[in-house]
Amino acid sequence: MLKPSAVRRDLRLRPVRPAGWWFDALLLVGFGAVTLALATGALLGLDLAVREWAYAHHPAPIYWTARAFNLIGQGGWLLTPLAGALALAVAWRGRTVRPLLLVAGAFVLLYLTVGPLKVLTDRAAPSSNLPPAQSVRIFNDLPPTEYDLSYPSGHVVNAILWYGVIAVLLTALTAGRLHPRVHRLIRFAPPAILLVTTTYLNFHWLTDGVSALLIGLFLDRLLHRVPWDDLPLPGRLRAWDRPFTSYP
Repeated sequence: MLKPSAVRRDLRLRPVRPAGWWFDALLLVGFGAVTLALATGALLGLDLAVREWAYAHHPAPIYWTARAFNLIGQGGWLLTPLAGALALAVAWRGRTVRPLLLVAGAFVLLYLTVGPLKVLTDRAAPSSNLPPAQSVRIFNDLPPTEYDLSYPSGHVVNAILWYGVIAVLLTALTAGRLHPRVHRLIRFAPPAILLVTTTYLNFHWLTDGVSALLIGLFLDRLLHRVPWDDLPLPGRLRAWDRPFTSYP
């Protein structure tokens, strides 16, 4: 579990688990493999079968429960403001600007990766009015009015990155007293819930969620490697330059 530390460390990458870059390479290879399989049509039948199963199993209580749980993956009006508010609380309490750097880093990382991937792959949603055999394709040529930002699932990537940031900030805000089980629950439960609900509700194809898990974990590991306590700050910010977290 992440614990606050009063000791400034050297400027070097922080450890993540599993250690080493081999796991990051494996995640990227997996994302590339899923994308290539979709491009060649290998997984389109699976996506269509899951779509049809989901449409055939929508009893109202389960459907609306899934809709409610799906809200926890909203980045724009929930996760980003929540992470920003927690960062401000940690910054004010610790007299440090560094928690804001973590939130800014997560925002920039998402903006530079997930958005461009969605535009490049041009994939419709399972709920599209287009024929399923057309909407399921990746690297599509969709009409200008068609929703075409399905791949990868932004809900799932948001859940991985933002709840990871929230766990770090809550640990700092509680001075390291956040229970490890609560830390793990915050980190891992939301992505699992979002993968299930977005697929069940046909907001995303199954492979949208799988690819999002792969690229999201890769981005999360990059974010947690950054030594946020040790990054050099310009002179005006040095009055609020204190470490707010340390890494095991």
